Amino acid sequence: MLSWHTPFARARRDLQIGDYVCTPTSLAAVSARGVEGLPSEPSAENEPLDPYKLDENALVLGQQVTSVEQPGTFLGYPREQGPAGTRNHVVLLATSSRSSGFVTELAKKFAGAEGFDGVVPVAHTEGGEQGTPNNLHILLATLAGFALNPNVGAVLIVDSEEDLVSGQAIQDFMAEQGYPPIRVPHAYFTRHGGFGKDLAQAAELVEPWLPIVAAQRREEVPLADLWIGLQCGGSDAFSGVSANPLSGAVAREVIRHGGIAVLAETDELIGAEGYVLKNVRDLPTARRFLRTVQSFKERVGWHGHTAEGNPSGGNVYRGLYNIVLKSVGAARKLDRDVRLDHVIDYAERMPGNGFVFMDSPGNDLESVAGQVASGCNLIFFTTGNGSITNFPFVPTIKFVTTSTRYELLHAEMDVDAGRYLTGTPMDDLTGETFDLTVRVASGEPSAGERAGHSQVSIWRNWRQSGPREGISITTDGRTSRNLADLPAEDRDAPLAGTPLPVATTLDRPATRAALLKGDGKNGKRLPEQVGLILPTSLCSGQIALRLAETAETERWAGDSVTRLVALPHTEGCGSSGGASEETFARTMLGYLLHPNIRMALLLEHGCEKTHNDYFRCRLVEAGADPSRFGWASIQADGGLDAVATRVKDWFGSFDLPAPEDVEGTVGDLTVALEARGALTPETAKAMALIGREIVGSGGSVVLSSRGALVADESFRYAAFGSPAAVEPTVAHGQRFAAPGWHVMRMPGTDWMETATGFGAGGVQQILAHVAGGTLSAQRFVPVVEFSSDPPTVAKYGEDLDAVAIGDADEQARAGLDVIAAVASRRQIPKAVAAGNVGFQITRGLLGTSM
Repeated sequence: MLSWHTPFARARRDLQIGDYVCTPTSLAAVSARGVEGLPSEPSAENEPLDPYKLDENALVLGQQVTSVEQPGTFLGYPREQGPAGTRNHVVLLATSSRSSGFVTELAKKFAGAEGFDGVVPVAHTEGGEQGTPNNLHILLATLAGFALNPNVGAVLIVDSEEDLVSGQAIQDFMAEQGYPPIRVPHAYFTRHGGFGKDLAQAAELVEPWLPIVAAQRREEVPLADLWIGLQCGGSDAFSGVSANPLSGAVAREVIRHGGIAVLAETDELIGAEGYVLKNVRDLPTARRFLRTVQSFKERVGWHGHTAEGNPSGGNVYRGLYNIVLKSVGAARKLDRDVRLDHVIDYAERMPGNGFVFMDSPGNDLESVAGQVASGCNLIFFTTGNGSITNFPFVPTIKFVTTSTRYELLHAEMDVDAGRYLTGTPMDDLTGETFDLTVRVASGEPSAGERAGHSQVSIWRNWRQSGPREGISITTDGRTSRNLADLPAEDRDAPLAGTPLPVATTLDRPATRAALLKGDGKNGKRLPEQVGLILPTSLCSGQIALRLAETAETERWAGDSVTRLVALPHTEGCGSSGGASEETFARTMLGYLLHPNIRMALLLEHGCEKTHNDYFRCRLVEAGADPSRFGWASIQADGGLDAVATRVKDWFGSFDLPAPEDVEGTVGDLTVALEARGALTPETAKAMALIGREIVGSGGSVVLSSRGALVADESFRYAAFGSPAAVEPTVAHGQRFAAPGWHVMRMPGTDWMETATGFGAGGVQQILAHVAGGTLSAQRFVPVVEFSSDPPTVAKYGEDLDAVAIGDADEQARAGLDVIAAVASRRQIPKAVAAGNVGFQITRGLLGTSM
């Protein structure tokens, strides 16, 4: 079976005209969406992903498309080096996830700055774990490229003390790799004290730049300075017919004027290699392209996956049943008259003009970040479903494949490519869209800019650095791994959930707390009752956050909840399935079913792998009633304004009384105990005493399997009566079966992933002893920080919620008192009050970007 002369499947039986063509995976995916009238059996099988074999003797070494006689211009911001900018932003760049909350809060200080395009934060999830990540080179290249992007009028690069990915590391990388110097106003800032004081000092660095950036004016610059990143997301069966050919045709015109177009998403060209190499500059370029594809296949194979894991639920639902069908359409962003000139690594600097291919995952946002780091100053984004993605300081023009979808989402989209399907000539659409491109490059806001929507995600770290016995598979797709056959530790398999066999008694009354009575017959005592907007994927994350902030301000839920919160993250689409998907789903269900939740709504983007229907099925499997939850879709509901109305109406539809106050103790709580930095024997014992009081009075305590407490012999002896090592009782994000002492398996050391796992397991508060620095708070679970370390108290005292002094009993009392104060809502953790918050879901040991 062929699509554009490319084999994508093989029929299982003779097919008749009108037969439904479907593979086992596509039939299962479409059935899960409730489609009626489907056949009972699949009619075809996917073709194996055999490596493309290049006939070097038949390779066409062609010419690039003919240049125009009179190259055009646009109004841009000239730079001392490289192309002109299409925008002029002040960028606040976090070097790692540890500074992401800081730059986000710092940007708020400059909201409404006038005379230029604004002050924007670049907050991301990478570089925050202990040890050296496998994506370190990519991360440094991306951050360096961001700082040098022509749309940056000034940049502040922010790190934290002892960061592996620091401002100095970026400077060293740029010098070693031969990068040019940053020639716009810039500075490096290291967080070194209290959050508020650091914000004030950083703001003093940025403030003088504002009039300098505002004084810059657009000038007429050649269209050769237009460097376009070509992307697709939420693709459908019409992507390769209308939107992708249109974006390729406009890119062709940009190249004719001397500009650059950059194709990316390596795994979304697997199966279309022959099309890409129909016209190539030289043999080394063709070889490098194929090596890049093979390298991507191998990296995915190390984690037990193939490129067949790339198509999302929305792709399959709308006709792209496997990676080949998706790829042959995606490749149409390379116009047939255009020659492939260069192949580069992710975030690599541009080697020259023309048409460039950049290695990247199919994950849209991760791929866009690489293109921006390579120097792109404008993004073309084609979409079938109506993806609303945008980048903070590079405008995005969005092409929709069908007029019906364009009309539904016209406020969020820029180009109706569906007009080609109803008779408008491609040449006419190309001319119109080229004119729009020049206008947007010259300052006309794109639809995404008007909506104020933007997100950043850098190619996320991958855990496997080579093939592993029992996990890795071949790259041709002929072998696979059953989830149950993978090593339990690597796939983060669920555990029994029974507590450690420790008899913990309490010989005095437990510390009291003023709690709330929960709903239901048992009336469980709770520290808070929360309203939750949970995005089902990364692309609905920022919208969920904006909705929650508005809902909190306007009190959409009235007095029914103590607060409204959203949990934006990077998962749910653009990443592999299997083990990492199971951990992701477990984590998401953990928050939906968390005891502190009074009402929860799921917000889908609409084209992700883990859409609303996916979670309806997961809730049923977990024994929960999906009708208890709200459901909204950015794409299906008609865009940002429409979905906001739907969410507001749902939260306003309840007539629940305000939560009732009741007396309780710390024994009503589930608390995670954590220690970061140096830990004295007295403090270790104090943490054990805190845990013993909570467990001894009926509560639960959860520890990290990679944490300092579990590793500390004096803590284990004081807590469990024995210095013997303890094993995990629950998987990452797993709810436990009975209260008591628990250890949660943690696949990594990133603090925010650790905190998110705790919350999914039912933890209602985290008490962390810190030494040498403080931690970011988690958006849902209050993180309470205290310290007994004098240098830490002296340096970070304003960020601490309590100071522990004296012997172990006195330190334990300080910890228990602050737990009770926060649980009683008398005290707000300092990091929460400052806005230094985050949320991130782990991909485990086998997850990878796709």
